[in-house]
Amino acid sequence: MKPILNSIAGCMIAALSMAQPRYTITDLGALGAAPGQPFGITSAGLVSGAAVGPEGTSRAVLWYNGTRVDLGTLGLRISNALAYSANDNGQVVGMADTWTTYPFKEDFCGFKSFGLPSWGTECLPFVWQNGVMYPLPTLGGYNGQASGINNRGQIVGVAENAVLDPTCPAPQVLQSKAVLWQNGKAQELPAVGGDPDGYAVAINDSGQIAGGTGVCAPFNQGTLNSLQPLHAVLWQNGVATDLGNLGGTGHNFGNLAMGINTSGQISGLSDLPGDKATHAFLWTRGKGMQDLGTLPGDVNSVAVTLDDTGIVTGLSQDAGGNIRAFLWQNGVMYDFNSLLPDNSPLYLLLACSINSHGQIVGLAVDSGGTLHGYIASPNPSASGIGNAPAPPVLTDTVRRQILQRVRLNRIAAPRGPAVAQ
Repeated sequence: MKPILNSIAGCMIAALSMAQPRYTITDLGALGAAPGQPFGITSAGLVSGAAVGPEGTSRAVLWYNGTRVDLGTLGLRISNALAYSANDNGQVVGMADTWTTYPFKEDFCGFKSFGLPSWGTECLPFVWQNGVMYPLPTLGGYNGQASGINNRGQIVGVAENAVLDPTCPAPQVLQSKAVLWQNGKAQELPAVGGDPDGYAVAINDSGQIAGGTGVCAPFNQGTLNSLQPLHAVLWQNGVATDLGNLGGTGHNFGNLAMGINTSGQISGLSDLPGDKATHAFLWTRGKGMQDLGTLPGDVNSVAVTLDDTGIVTGLSQDAGGNIRAFLWQNGVMYDFNSLLPDNSPLYLLLACSINSHGQIVGLAVDSGGTLHGYIASPNPSASGIGNAPAPPVLTDTVRRQILQRVRLNRIAAPRGPAVAQ
């Protein structure tokens, strides 16, 4: 009997080992200061993001096959831009400073908050195609951002209208609405719960849109907008559906839908009861919102995106503000670093986009404390995978740069040597 039991146990261990995902890493290189990082990856392998150039401004960039391409700006060369998302047709969307002045001097796109040069000029949503960056219209206001694009060329994001918003702290003045751009025209998306403001984050090829609505707030460096999202929202055929929450009101970090796959599953974040912590969620029609929890010992998490098989990626954060990337699959949340070979040159902090081939991009740090972008590619034959490695020792400057990119519960990292526990 004992040999039979041992054989059964061996089969179970082998099955568990086979079920655990494995990845190898491609280093996209150093990124410079915030907000530099990869934001999205297409099925064709185009990686969109930002990198701070030698002149000290944020550049909208694409990585492809190891080459980084600067997409330019909407103003003179010395101005800021950032590429959020791309599609398989090579269209890219994002936001960019212009050289058009206007009355309110808002830092709508937040470049000034990162310590980059800013001139109080308009910041506009853009689409880049065939080597040219084109501005997208607003809803009658001055500013906007484009955050997602599908393979049909539909674009989503946020834009100001001409209505004064009493919920806004100075210098913000006007309402900001969730927007769908089709054929170059801006369509306002409705809010829920009487909210004055909104933000559309992602769109799938069926035209379903994920995002949130809420009230105006100070610029948040983690979500790169000025919305306090009180309601996670799905828009379909122009109708807004409140996705519910995990028990919180959204007044801490918020309730926000961030990713959507082809079957309409949605990833995001939601405050817990008492608004003291924020957890990643997976929403499925008919099942509602599932709390994905955190990695062991952590208090906050965010589900940034997901693929068509239901793999969810994001970040988990401890009470000191230290972050590490996670991958959630089949009910299990993994420290992403535990899925890499033992000799991986990078420690993964954030996993922010996954494509149809399972490739994931995000933010990492090397052993010297320099921030890098990465592509993680599935590799079932990768060896030496086990427990997550210890995080590298970081300077306070690097820790501040990391937290500039991720602000959960407005936690400030204490002085200390580590990124994660």
